[in-house]
Amino acid sequence: MSIRTILFDLDGTLIDTNELIIESFIHTFNQYGYHFTREEMIDFNGPPLKDTFEKIAPGKSEAMIHTYREHNFLHHEEFVKPFPYVIEVLERLQAAGFDLGIVTTKMRKGVDLGLEVTDLSRFFETIVTLDDVTCPKPDPEPVLKAMYDLEGEHASTLMIGDNSHDIEAGQRAHVQTAGVAWTGKGEAFLRTYQPTYMLQDMRDLLTVAGIKA
Repeated sequence: MSIRTILFDLDGTLIDTNELIIESFIHTFNQYGYHFTREEMIDFNGPPLKDTFEKIAPGKSEAMIHTYREHNFLHHEEFVKPFPYVIEVLERLQAAGFDLGIVTTKMRKGVDLGLEVTDLSRFFETIVTLDDVTCPKPDPEPVLKAMYDLEGEHASTLMIGDNSHDIEAGQRAHVQTAGVAWTGKGEAFLRTYQPTYMLQDMRDLLTVAGIKA
């Protein structure tokens, strides 16, 4: 069955927040006396902040989340932008009648801010955030919720993301998956999770969706 429902992760997939995330981690760790390399902080990108900070500093995660988000929200406009070709591809998909949604581990406030800065909210019929689920990715719950909202079917749904959690969530929801080669963790890392497709840039999604470039 051809693809009709397309679900996207947000940060690192549609919008480039990589430097904002790194700067927010650096700011937070400096405040609490921790030091990590850039490579280590890249690995922190993906799971919910609570999981990341609780592993690093048990009992301090809520305070660290507050520090992180305060810095992150303040600097959104300075750092955040869509990845190349995102807007033109979303326009093509929307015009062709595809059902589009976002599935993210960010809280609603941060999601809304990122979408406002990049003017992307107009493309999506559902946006599933950390606030909307009990179990975030890699659990399939967020993917299944978005599919329910869009009346999507397993055989015709595609989940796209830059992180292992995105691919695993899609696989556990029994839908097709696509990794993005511009992931900060490297294409080779993402390929180990065996996504159905690997997009070299966002225009490759048009081919996957059956739209002539």
